[in-house]
Parts: sequence; C-alpha cells; structure tokens
Amino acid sequence: MASSFLQTVVPRCTSSHRWLTSSRFPPSSLGVRTTTGRNRMASPSPVYSLAGSKSAFFSSEALRSLPPSSFSSSLLPSAVSSRRGFSSSPGGGKYDVVVVGGGPGGYVAAIKAAQLGLKTACVEKRGSLGGTCLNVGCIPSKAILNISNKFAEARDHFDKMGIRFQGELSVDIDQMQIQKEKIVKTLTQGIEFLFKKNKVDYYIGEGRLAEATQVVVTSAEGDKKLLDTANIILATGSEPSPLPGNAVPIDEKVIVSSTGALSLPRVPGKLAVIGGGVIGLELGSVWRNLGAEVTVIEFLDRLLPPVDGEIAKAFQKEMEKTGIKFQLGTKVVGADVREDSATLHVEPAKGGEQSQLDADVVLVAVGRRPYTRNLGLEELGVELDRMGRVVVDETFCVPDYPSIRAIGDLIKGPMLAHKAEEEGIACVEMIAGVGEGHVNYDTIPSVVYTHPEIAGVGKTEEELKASGVAYCKGSFPFGANSRARCIDVSQGFVKVLTDKATDKVLGAWIMGPEAGELIAQLVLGMEYGAAAEDLGRTCTAHPTLSEAVKEACMACYGKPIHVA
Repeated sequence: MASSFLQTVVPRCTSSHRWLTSSRFPPSSLGVRTTTGRNRMASPSPVYSLAGSKSAFFSSEALRSLPPSSFSSSLLPSAVSSRRGFSSSPGGGKYDVVVVGGGPGGYVAAIKAAQLGLKTACVEKRGSLGGTCLNVGCIPSKAILNISNKFAEARDHFDKMGIRFQGELSVDIDQMQIQKEKIVKTLTQGIEFLFKKNKVDYYIGEGRLAEATQVVVTSAEGDKKLLDTANIILATGSEPSPLPGNAVPIDEKVIVSSTGALSLPRVPGKLAVIGGGVIGLELGSVWRNLGAEVTVIEFLDRLLPPVDGEIAKAFQKEMEKTGIKFQLGTKVVGADVREDSATLHVEPAKGGEQSQLDADVVLVAVGRRPYTRNLGLEELGVELDRMGRVVVDETFCVPDYPSIRAIGDLIKGPMLAHKAEEEGIACVEMIAGVGEGHVNYDTIPSVVYTHPEIAGVGKTEEELKASGVAYCKGSFPFGANSRARCIDVSQGFVKVLTDKATDKVLGAWIMGPEAGELIAQLVLGMEYGAAAEDLGRTCTAHPTLSEAVKEACMACYGKPIHVA
C-alpha cells in the first residue's frame, strides 16, 4: 500500500531517490516531489486568482475538475487570443499588459504574456532590447572576459603544453571591441525577432505612468503616445551607484563606470578598481589579463560579502597570484583628476593616515541602484524603501495599485538577470491566472565569472553558524579531479553544506573551472529538496568536472573516494 502511494505521488520513485526508503532520512524530513513538479515540503503552493490575490489551495487535479464558470474569462488565454487581431507594428490602443523596460525581466515577461494569449506591449527607451545585461553588462563583459582569458592562457600556459607561436603575442583592442559588439547585436536582434514572432508590440521611447492603467511613451523626438492597459509591469532595472557624496565623479574617460570599463580604447598602464564586488573583480580581471597593473580598493575587510567566507579567502589568494593587488578596509575620500590620469586619496575605513594611489583609469564599481527616474511614481504616490526600491507585495503588486506590478532590480532581492526573468514569468502567470507564479528565492544561484569562477546557492557557512543551525560540511578539491587535471587546472574546490539531522542540502559553493555551469547540478537538487546522499549516489560521467560535486556531497555523509 505504501509503495503504491509513493508511486502515485512520486512517479520517479527510482533508485536515485533512496531517501524515500531510508531509515536515516525519512521522506517527512526532506519533502516529497508531487505530480505538479514542485517540491511542496509541508504545505502546497497557493493558486493565484486573475487579480493576483491568493485564492483557496487546490491540487492540480482539483483545478482540472473545476467548471469553467469558476474562473473569470476576461483574461484567460482562450478569451484573449480571439481579440489578438492586431498589427505587429505598434498602433496604441488597449492592452492586457504593458511592460515598461526591455531588459531580462521585462522582455521575458512580455514574451510570456504574449505566449499566454495576452495582448502585450513592451516599452524600452534604449532602442536596443536586453537592458543593461545584454547591452552594457553581463553579455559584453563575458565576451571580453573570454577573450582576455584566452590571451592569458596563450601567454602563460601554451609553452608548457608544447604549443609554440612565432613573434610576440599581442591583443588588438579594436578587434576585441568589434567582436563584443557583434555578439551583443546578434542577441539583441534575436529578442526583436522573438517579439515579432510572439506579436509583442515594441515601442522605442521612455515609458511613464500617467494613471494606474495608462502609460505615456515619449520618443527621442518628443512624440507622445498613450497606451491604455489592464496591467502594467515595471521592469526598468538599475544603474551604477556613485560613491557616497559623489567623492569621485564619473566622467567615463578617466573615471569610468562598468559601462565605460567595457569600452576602453587601450589597455591602461594602471587601473584602480573601487569596489571588491562582482563587477569590479570581473572587469579588473579582464584588464589584468591583458597586461594592466590592477589595484582593487574595498571598504570592507574582505572581498565579495555575499559569498561564503572560505571561498572568498581562497579566491583572493588566486587573484593575488595573477598580480592583482588588494587594499581592503580602505575608503576613497577624493581624487585629483587630470586629462589622462588620476590620483586617488585613500585612508583606512576605520580612520587613519591618508595616502595616494595613481592610476591611468579608475573604475567605480560600488554597486547598483534601482532606476526609477521619470517613471511617474511620485505623482501616483508609489512607495519606495530606503534603498530606492519599489515596495511590492507577494504578488509583485504595488500597494493600493493592483494593476501595477514591479519586478527585477526595481524590487528587493539580488540584482541578477535570472532572478528578474523568473519574476517576469511568475508575475505574468499571476496576471493570467495560469501556472504557479512561483519564485524560490532560496535557490537563486550567483556566479562570479572570473578565472577561477565562483558560484554559489543557498546559505553560507557564516549564515548557518549565526542562525545556530547544526550542519555538516563536505568539500572536494579540483586538484583531485581527473578532468580538471586534463585541462591543466588544480586550484579550487566544491563545498556543500547540509542539515546535520536530515542531510538536506542547505547551501553549496564552488570555486574552480566552469563553476557557473556546475552549480546548476546543486540548484536542481536543492529545488527538489535533495539530500547530499541523493546527489552523492547519482552516477556522473567520467572524466567530468561534475564528479567533484558528487564527491563533495559524498563527503557530507561519508567519505569521498579520491582524497585520502
């Protein structure tokens, strides 16, 4: 009887789900994957009504048994699709959804809404879809990181592999920029194509709220168009933050933001990076790989505050091996800026004697802030928190304005493109009244695309200690992984943190090759409530880097094979 029940609730009750029959870690302690495809743990997820408010709890079977009259038909896909006879070229009029912002959260929300049969428009003032991420952020930075990593590998490692080249190795910065822009253009045009295929109306201009159901679009030429809509999704993203008090004003020539650092015309002799976070370290790595002297100045006494401390310390040592210098616990209080260089004035964060640091280029990378200018929020009385983020409820709705929602960098949570995308889909599902409208903020991964890469998900060891959770830690070095050795990598490790009582994975951190790809293995496990033993007993191909993840999990409940 019990076996029959488990096979009904968990169709994939195979040998890979050993915890189902394990006396050590019973199902009740770990959660069970239901037929709806989401780990429910102790309670089911709520089903949202079309208005976005929580309705009663129903299983998927119960929902299917409800008569059509139980739902409002005004926004269901079947009803909306019959009204979709509109041109692919924007013509104004009434929409079901208008998305303001064409970045990862915005364009994904727009496409998803159209796929669900909602008449949809997207407003983007940049004139190029993809937002900061695709135009001047994630994508161009990874493009030049890839180029710089290849250059550094050829310079530093080819000789011992027996690869020889004639003459001096050099990098053509102009060609590097051309390659970067080609990648960006290809991807932005790809989104425009997806808009056309999904019949999303695309307005180029600045979107501003006129009313709770109206958006005014102003073109660069000053022409205005009024869009009426049942729902508005704000997804305008974020912008680089200046130093407190604007101590070092950005001019995008000598003092640059992340945008300027992507397009430097030449390799600077000396680059000073203000900020030891993800953006500063990634871009600092680019120019260090290409030959610049790089100094990172960080106010805190450690790098990468959100990252597990053990990983961050190991990472700093690896960065120092490449020649990057660090001044931790240091603040920048001012700068003397000349036509082609600058002198920074720095002092200990806790106070002390001031010193100077000369640089040809200074990158200010102290974080980002929500972009809410000219959205019309003040006129409507939309509340912002102390960080300038739009306050929303659990359905992404602005209080007192159920027709206005906000997602991505505009609201609380990590400023990550994939987080915005998940929120975009969830938000639209809530509007349409289909799907789960679900975002699990405990399993959103983060990646630092340096060399070596860092990736993590869930809790850090410091967080578990602070909360008093009894935990186990398992780790495995890439130096003991066959594939890592084959690609000439020996540094880095995988670290897995589990609940001591249940073996459930609470957090995972990786520093090493392809960390950003490997973390998905652990994210998936955490999303479905896996124990470390589930992952440790899953067969992985040999030789692969994923074996390091498997053995780190094995170390949580027993002993890995390939370390003594």
